[in-house]
Amino acid sequence: MPWIISSQTIPILAIAPMIIVVLNAVGISGLLPKAMISTYLSFFPVAVGMVKGLRSPEIIHMDLMHTYSASRFQAFWKLRLPYAVPFLFTSMKIGMAASLVGAIVGELPTGAVAGLGARLLAGSYYGQTIQIWSALIVAAFLAGSLVALIGILEKIALKRMGMAR
Repeated sequence: MPWIISSQTIPILAIAPMIIVVLNAVGISGLLPKAMISTYLSFFPVAVGMVKGLRSPEIIHMDLMHTYSASRFQAFWKLRLPYAVPFLFTSMKIGMAASLVGAIVGELPTGAVAGLGARLLAGSYYGQTIQIWSALIVAAFLAGSLVALIGILEKIALKRMGMAR
């Protein structure tokens, strides 16, 4: 956990251009560097949420698994993982919004001609506030839609597990 926390101390605005330049020098360009930046930003909330979820079973339930002589794998599969599923979906909603920010930030140093980051950059260069606001509104709508999609998947998964909310 300390390594995960320390990885988030590096500002994304400082590391994104370095990732893009280094990968471009190796011949990797296009969506992969942007996906790596998005993954970097979304990993932290999902990892923290899963750690919290995997630690969430009550001691009495863990004692019951011990009483039944369950192995660590059985305790993980039958107790810890089902307890962690709601935490996973909640953290995925946060991670989705963070990954969208990562995709936009990943477009800024490349001089991209398409995408929300390119629209924001072009609007700021030419003083087109309508273009900036429209890109921000589309980004907010996209984030809201993707978070809603994760919410639907959460309801389906929890219902199938018998944990409907």
